[in-house]
Amino acid sequence: MSSKEVIITLIKSNCEINDKLMLASKPFGVSIQQFNVLRILRGQKGVAANLSTVQEHMTNKMSNTTRLIDKLIEKSYVKRTICKENRRKIELFITAEGLAFLEQIDPVIDRAEEEMVGHLKEDEKEKIVSLLKQLKFN
Repeated sequence: MSSKEVIITLIKSNCEINDKLMLASKPFGVSIQQFNVLRILRGQKGVAANLSTVQEHMTNKMSNTTRLIDKLIEKSYVKRTICKENRRKIELFITAEGLAFLEQIDPVIDRAEEEMVGHLKEDEKEKIVSLLKQLKFN
């Protein structure tokens, strides 16, 4: 099997996964990238995050994180404040509305993920993850 065939299969799989997750999130009015930001902020457990923290944890590093956060603020899912100790620093928090929203969408995304990989055995999932982590990108 050629390297090209492996890469093409990975690209196709990535596109299929993104399409299915976008389809699952669309009725909720958020993109997968916005959903990802909310999960990152929830993972902060009430501790302020800054823009670089969110960007560092994004699954899609090409996302315009500032624009994503602005859209989530418009929806009242995220709150942005100015740090009291350093006025140049912006702090980001998930709101109660954002947490409630995640409670609604989490089961739908979980179900979509389960439909894609739930038929795999545990050791098969572990093997896929292990192999993907071995890929070289630099």
